[in-house]
This record gives sequence, structure tokens and C-alpha cells, in this order.
Amino acid sequence: MINARTDVGFGNTLFIRGDGPGLNWEKGARLDCIASDHWKIELEAGSRPVVFKLLINDEQWNSGPDYTADVSSTVTVHPEF
Repeated sequence: MINARTDVGFGNTLFIRGDGPGLNWEKGARLDCIASDHWKIELEAGSRPVVFKLLINDEQWNSGPDYTADVSSTVTVHPEF
């Protein structure tokens, strides 16, 4: 599971793009909004780490390098835009 702790503003949605189970770099997958500053997504099981970035409304990329996570664990990131 990937948790993202960030407030993207009222009416906006957080998406994830990357390389891993169920992900690609062309179109994002929507994260579930848990609270105004907490988003999450559960990815399919895989045998290799996931490389990803987060986007507001599947358009505005988070700043900084790509994230890497093991899909068998829970990861929390704090993206900046």
C-alpha cells in the first residue's frame, strides 16, 4: 500500500504513474482520498519494487526524484508540488 500525505486542494485528486503492477507512465491511477491530506492506493502484488511519481489531477507531477517502494510493504510519502 502507498500512502501519500499531502493536501492537493479542494476539488483536486491525486494520481500515481509509474513502473510496477497496474501502473504505467502514460496514464495515472486514482488514489483514494482518506482525509484532506491523506491519500492511499493498494497495488497488485509483484516481485519487484515499484517506481512511481504522483500527480495532481493526473497533470501536475510532484517535484523531486521518482519514488521506489516494495509493494509487499506499506510506504508513506510526502510529495511536494
